[in-house]
Amino acid sequence: MHAVDIIAKKRDGLALSQEEINWFIDAYTTDALPDYQAAAFLMAVCIRGMNRQEISDLTLAMARSGEMLDLAKLLGGYAVDKHSSGGVGDKTTLVVLPLVASCGVPVAKMSGRGLGFSGGTLDKLESIHGFNVNLTTEQFEALARKNGLVLAGQSKDLAPADGKLYALRDVTGTVPSLPLIASSIMSKKLAAGANGIVLDVKMGEGAFMTSLEDARQLAQMMVDIGVDSGRDMIAVISDMNQPLGHAVGNALEMAEAIETLQGGGPSDFREHCLQVAAYMLRLAGQGQRWTDESEARALLDEHLDNGQALAKFRQMVAAQGGDVEMVDDPSKLPQATYQVDVTADEAGYIAQVSAKAVALAAFELGAGRERKGDPIDLAVGVKVHVKVGDQVGPGAKLATIYANDEGRLAACRKYLDEGITFHREPVAPLPLFYDTIMG
Repeated sequence: MHAVDIIAKKRDGLALSQEEINWFIDAYTTDALPDYQAAAFLMAVCIRGMNRQEISDLTLAMARSGEMLDLAKLLGGYAVDKHSSGGVGDKTTLVVLPLVASCGVPVAKMSGRGLGFSGGTLDKLESIHGFNVNLTTEQFEALARKNGLVLAGQSKDLAPADGKLYALRDVTGTVPSLPLIASSIMSKKLAAGANGIVLDVKMGEGAFMTSLEDARQLAQMMVDIGVDSGRDMIAVISDMNQPLGHAVGNALEMAEAIETLQGGGPSDFREHCLQVAAYMLRLAGQGQRWTDESEARALLDEHLDNGQALAKFRQMVAAQGGDVEMVDDPSKLPQATYQVDVTADEAGYIAQVSAKAVALAAFELGAGRERKGDPIDLAVGVKVHVKVGDQVGPGAKLATIYANDEGRLAACRKYLDEGITFHREPVAPLPLFYDTIMG
């Protein structure tokens, strides 16, 4: 085969065969093709699109470009996983995984770090002193078998083709292509080896998908990929026009996750976690256990309130070298030097709590990183105390800034002042979820 023929075929809007896609991905992964031909291929896909078969073939080719895990074999049965497309204040993995594991469904997950204003699960975990996210393959597998819960960084070479293509998309203007987004996400999920996957696709100004139509199309595409690859799939489309929960910032989000595992936490965040966990139980039940949604929800509510989910989280922290005293007393987590409240100047109804503005405010304080490897300040961030639709009076506390550098307060405050707006008339609250897609 010849790369130029494959590029030209896609340029002309024709469907590529599985053999052509496999050949191209294998050649690029092994450095047999130059970046300029891969870039031309990506642009052709971006402009012409791909049909369902092509997208599935592309995803599997990328998944098989490296190692493939078999979580079912590792965990001794059906394996379930979750994926979130990222969001502001989205610390759901920290609650959902121990909650599901406390119900007897083992979970072994590899997560990532934050880049830009998106928070990474690994960074939040590292706000617990000593917590080891850099496990060897042997350690990862041993903890999964022993405790039924492990959460760490990627220890295997999963989907290396995606890593190469992702970096190229970033500099060639091909990031927005839905087939490329869907295949990128799902190639890593398929390589990670779960039988059932729950996808949490964010929609809103704080997410990559800013319209409901695009989010629904992406979710359906990823569900189709999973189904075509023999996986059980559920996708939810959730709101990301305002932050999830109150806390945005690594240690602040960890404290909020612990508070939720203790039976408290913000009502929207708790409900979000319960919904995702219920879908994970539904998949793990394989049509036999937890077919009654109300029964699954009652069990999950009970495990949040009676401490069983918290005990599972505490077990994971101890097993991975973390200081469990920080779980027992979250005030021992990294603390910022300065706390500054942002208050309302007028009475009215909250019309907007811009997720993007809050994220940029936290980023301005040092809670995120511009490039991989950049240091971050685990203690800093923002807590937003209001939601869209809330009625407030003059002097009401809207947000609290947690900073270690006084010089960064003004820029952070500017983002919050612009991102939180008011109406004199009542405003309808935002929904948590917009749609659910079953596969």
